Amino acid sequence: MLSLELALEALTQEILAWLASPGVGLPAVFTMSLLAATILPVGSEPVLLAYLSAVPEMFWVAIWVASAGNTLGGLLSYGMGAGAHGLFGRWRRRQQVSGLKALTPARVRAERWVHRLGAPVLLLAWLPVIGDPLCAVAGWLRLSFWQCAMYMAIGKFGRYLVIAWTFKWAIAPT
Repeated sequence: MLSLELALEALTQEILAWLASPGVGLPAVFTMSLLAATILPVGSEPVLLAYLSAVPEMFWVAIWVASAGNTLGGLLSYGMGAGAHGLFGRWRRRQQVSGLKALTPARVRAERWVHRLGAPVLLLAWLPVIGDPLCAVAGWLRLSFWQCAMYMAIGKFGRYLVIAWTFKWAIAPT
């Protein structure tokens, strides 16, 4: 059992050393943050926290890089929503004209909620499960791209700041 623990410790040190290298660390944080903001089931927090463990002096840079990647991923979801509106908007209008129900009542309520609150609702784009659909619905509703980008960025930056600050001060005090 002791050899397994030593092997895991060695593997952890190898991964931290790999993340700490300038050519891998920040690009890995950016890429995982971008992917985490899409429908792919990946999380960016382990990579960010591993990077911060290896290179704590890059605290602010890592938060900015993670926020930029996650915001870009959210904007990708926004773009997919806007593109879907263009493709399916005509179909939806035909369905409504012919009297068929194009959307379920829950979807109609969600659309109305996002439309009523507008771009500031994207301060919640960082939330698990609902954050990615919020970005897509904002694109579908054709909310202002720049306002959506700003609110997404603020919310995602705040999330990464809280996660990294908690890790730095509560979990891994230096």
